[in-house]
Parts: sequence; structure tokens; C-alpha cells
Amino acid sequence: MSASNTPRPWLFRTYAGHSTAAASNALYRDNLAKGQTGLSVAFDLPTQTGYDSDHELARGEVGKVGVPVSHLGDMRALFADIPLEQMNTSMTINATAPWLLALYIAAAGEQGADVSKLQGTVQNDIIKEYLSRGTYICPPKPSLRMITDIAAYTREHLPKWNPMNVCSYHLQEAGATPEEELAFALATATAVLDDMKGKVPDEHFPAMVGRISFFVNAGIRFVTEMCKMRAFVELWDEITRERYGVKDPKFRRFRYGVQVNSLGLTEQQPENNVYRILIEMLAVTLSKNARARAVQLPAWNEALGLPRPWDQQWSLRMQQILAYETDLLEYDDLFDGNPAITRKVEELKSGARAELSQIDGMGGAVAAIDYMKSRLVESNAARIAKIEARETTVVGVNRWTEAAPSPLTAGDGSIMVADPAAEADQIARLNAWREARDEAAVQKALADLRAAAKSGENIMPASIAAARAGATTGEWGAMVRDAFGQYRGPTGVSKNPSNRTQGLEEIRAQVDAVSDRLGRRLKLLVGKPGLDGHSNGAEQIATRARDCGMDITYDGIRMTPAEIVESAKKDDPHVIGLSILSGSHIPLIADLMQQLKDAGLTDIPVIAGGIIPDDDAEDLRKMGVARVYTPKDFELNRIMADIVTLVDSPNQ
Repeated sequence: MSASNTPRPWLFRTYAGHSTAAASNALYRDNLAKGQTGLSVAFDLPTQTGYDSDHELARGEVGKVGVPVSHLGDMRALFADIPLEQMNTSMTINATAPWLLALYIAAAGEQGADVSKLQGTVQNDIIKEYLSRGTYICPPKPSLRMITDIAAYTREHLPKWNPMNVCSYHLQEAGATPEEELAFALATATAVLDDMKGKVPDEHFPAMVGRISFFVNAGIRFVTEMCKMRAFVELWDEITRERYGVKDPKFRRFRYGVQVNSLGLTEQQPENNVYRILIEMLAVTLSKNARARAVQLPAWNEALGLPRPWDQQWSLRMQQILAYETDLLEYDDLFDGNPAITRKVEELKSGARAELSQIDGMGGAVAAIDYMKSRLVESNAARIAKIEARETTVVGVNRWTEAAPSPLTAGDGSIMVADPAAEADQIARLNAWREARDEAAVQKALADLRAAAKSGENIMPASIAAARAGATTGEWGAMVRDAFGQYRGPTGVSKNPSNRTQGLEEIRAQVDAVSDRLGRRLKLLVGKPGLDGHSNGAEQIATRARDCGMDITYDGIRMTPAEIVESAKKDDPHVIGLSILSGSHIPLIADLMQQLKDAGLTDIPVIAGGIIPDDDAEDLRKMGVARVYTPKDFELNRIMADIVTLVDSPNQ
């Protein structure tokens, strides 16, 4: 087959954004010059959760896991010299999706773009935020309303835009089995389509079904993952045909992008991650009938910290070699008619249908959020237990751990470090933006936004007007919180002991003995300071501590250091455990340690976990942190034993 007749490959993307809009723009233009064919924007946590960069909760989080975008000026800088009318842009944004899309539309308009030609996607999947990532703002019902507001607006004004990207990626990261990933994602999609029916004319509804896209995860069990994707394709076709009566096959097509599994990347022997990423990419490219429309690959060293441009280039080259050097694109589906594949696909579909039936029986995805969250926590606990027991092999982690030092991680600069001055720079520019704008116009636009939210009008026109007037991300978020109220999602962690006690007999006996000497049950306070919503680690520590017989306090994500200290005053824990995965551990823990000192609580030992470089771990110990854990510390029972030792030591 000649090159001209070979089907076009998927979109090549890397998920990127950091420090400032200008620095991220330089990275985007560099990646596009290297052959990347679409953009995938990572926003920082304040932007994702609707806070300005100078908000108390934003401290230490600005520019860490993505780019800060506080206003239209930031959006201009982010896409400077990138013609948006010609670009396909994916924005990983959920709770603030109406606002970031509004800023994107406003920036494109300033470029002179024809807005109706804009192509791209906003993730805009709030339900999975309650289950896995935690960047929600409002309660579920108004959040669902804003999802479908975007869908209705884009149908009329941005017909090439994907208004929602149902995201099962983070479900797998939170521990979902393939069946749960299928079911929870499809339940989310049906909840959105059910709500959308009242906002889109009947004659346009099938086309809107066709605009819903998905963003999935591909793990290391690549045959199962490939079968999962074929199951997704078949189940989506079935649901859209039978539940929604969509007759045109092109509107029933399962369109998805993928990032392969970051959860499985290891801090130990990180060079092995290159092979993992390649194998996982095969799961979403080999089967033509279930091939991804866009692929973005993590870098080999993301378990260590921010990847450098070279690391991202390496992942991009992996895609290009598969697409252009191999003959993969020249053939029909390689797996049609394979009996083993067919059996596995049917097995996954059967399990997913059972889960979907359970969720439907509870009233749909919104009503079943607590149920789905608890399922994920339990499934993740089972996954971790199998790794600890070596029932699941992870090379370099629980088997073949002896290895030569990796030259890839030697010396300074093996990972990128966020610019420590970026936060102050961002705040200075934010203040300058506020000073220069027309304050009366901003306040009027914000009042109109609040009125639209309260009245039930589509949120998009008022959001776009506020963006053009100069409103900020935090001001948009404040109006939405004021109109709809705030919300704290379920933790999925029951305080009631579970039946999972196998292998815990020794540690349970130690906890009982120490509790007897203390005269009360050994108590662990688990806290997540800052905006980091990746709660898997905190949930699993709390769950294992509970199963070991400890009394636990875990109030969920997004706590200020002051709130954690107040909880310590009230609950009188024997140990405080902190989980921070956003890279903001130094400023947040320094603040908390000072507040503990001011409150006279320095006798409570503090332990911390996260993606923490060795130098940072040493700095935390100098602050008084008793133990520091990173992803290589996968044996939770050892952490539990350390807690017992800390409490039982003569110095406590």
C-alpha cells in the first residue's frame, strides 16, 4: 500500500503545561515543531478548582501540575503564535470547563479566528471528579447542568467541538477493574445524554450523541485492555442504538483518546517504564476497529517528577515510529474472529452490564456516586494487596529489585523542577491585570453571570462576556459557588472495620498492645492539605490503618493546614499522616508544622507521603517530619508498623 493510501494516524499529543502561560507556550510550539499534531493542556490545581493564584488554598500549587490561567491575558499568552483556528486542542478541565472554554473562545476571537471552526475537546466530566480526582466545585446536579450547557452552546456555535470527554482514565488510576471502568464511564455518559435531551432539539440530538467522546486508560495487561476497548465500542453502539434510538452508525461511533497508565509507572528502575508505555500503547492502536483517535503518552520519569522536554520528545517519537515506520496502518483489524478475544470481550461486556444495571437501579450515575466511590476504594485495596503478596508481579518493585544504577537518573537535571519564582511572577501579573481592567464592567459581568446561574439560563454566554470583560478564574468560581453552593464528596472510606484481615494478624496484635498501654485506641489522622485531589494514597493508608485496628480520622481532600491542625486539636490523634502528590509538599508541610508548634502540638509525630525527591525528603525531616514515604514504599504494612513504633517509642 502506498504512503498516500495509508490511513492517517491518530492525533499525536503530549499532556503538558507548567510554571506560567509563557513557559507553556514555548513548550507547545517546540513540541509542534517536533511533529506533535494536537495540543493537550494541563492546568494547575487552582485553575482546575476555580481559585486565583493568590488564594490561600493555591499556596504552593501555582504552576506545579499544569499551567495557571487566571484571566484572558494568561490565555492569550498560552496560545500566542499558535493559530487556534487550525489547531485541535484538548483541555483537561472539568469543574471550570465553562470558564476555560469561554477564555479559549475569547482568545480565539482576538486572533481573528472563525469560532465555528474551532476544533478540540473539554474534558468536562465532573462525575469522575467526585470518584477519583477531586477537582469538583459544586454539588452533582448543578455540575451536570453546566456540562450540558456547554453541549448545547457548542452545538449552536462550535459544531466541531467535543463538549464532553467522558473520562475513565482516572477511574482505573483509582483502582477500577475493567468492568467497573466500562460501567462507570458509560453510566456517566448516559447521565449526561439524559440531561441533554431537554436542551437540544430532537432533530439535532443524534448528532450531539456523536459529539460525545471518551478519554481512557490503557494498563499493562494489554490483551485485557485491548478487549476492554473493543467492549467499549460494542457497548456504546448498543446503548446509543437501543436507549437513544440513534440510527446513523457514524453518530454511534465510539470516539476516544487515551493516555496510557501513569499509575503503573515505577520510581524503582524507572527506565523500565519505557517498555511499559510502549506495550500499553499497543492496546489502543493494534485493533483497528477499536483504535484511539488521539494518543498521549506519559514520559518514562513521571513517577519521579515533571518530565523535561527531551523526555516528552522520547514519548512522541514512540508514537511516530509505530505509525510511520511499521506497517500497522496498512491492515484491517488483526483480531476480528479471534475466539479468545471474542470470549474476553463478551466477559467484560457481561460484567459491565451487571454494574450498569446496579447503577440504573439506584437512579443513575449521580445518585450512585457514593456507591461507585466505595467500590473504587475497595478495588484499589485489593489491587495493592495483590502487589504486596506478590500475586501481581511488578518488575523492579516486588521482584527482581536488584539492579545497576540507572544512568538516566544520574546527576542534576534528570527531572524538571518547577521554577520557584513562577508563583510570585504569576501573582504579580494577576495583580497588574486587576489594576488595569475596567472594574465596573467586570462587576456587571459577574452579576450577570450569577443571575444566569441562578435563573437556569445557559452559563456559557455570561461566562464569555465575563472573560472578555476581564474577570478572573477565582471570581468566576466564587460566583458559581455562591449560586450553587459548595460540596464535599464522599471519601469512600468507612470507619467500620472490613473483613480484610488476612496477613494483618501480627500488626493487629501490635496495635492492640499499644492501644492497651495508651488506655485508648491508637488514632491516626490522615490529612490532604492543599488542592491535590489525587486521594488514592490517603484512602489506602486510612483503609489499611482501619483494618489494622486503628481509630482513623479522614475528612477527605482540599484541607488547609489550619483545618488539619484544628482537627488534631479536636480528635487528639497519636500520629498525623499527610498525603500530597502535587509537588507542593515543602510549603504546605512547613506551614502545617509551624501551626502545630504554635498550637503546642509538637508531641504528635507527623509522617508524609507523595512524589518527594530525596533532597526534599531531607528538608522535611529537618522540619521535624518523622517519616517520609514515596511510591517505592508500596508495602502498607511496613508503614503501619512504623506508625506503631512511633507511638510506642519512649519519646512519645
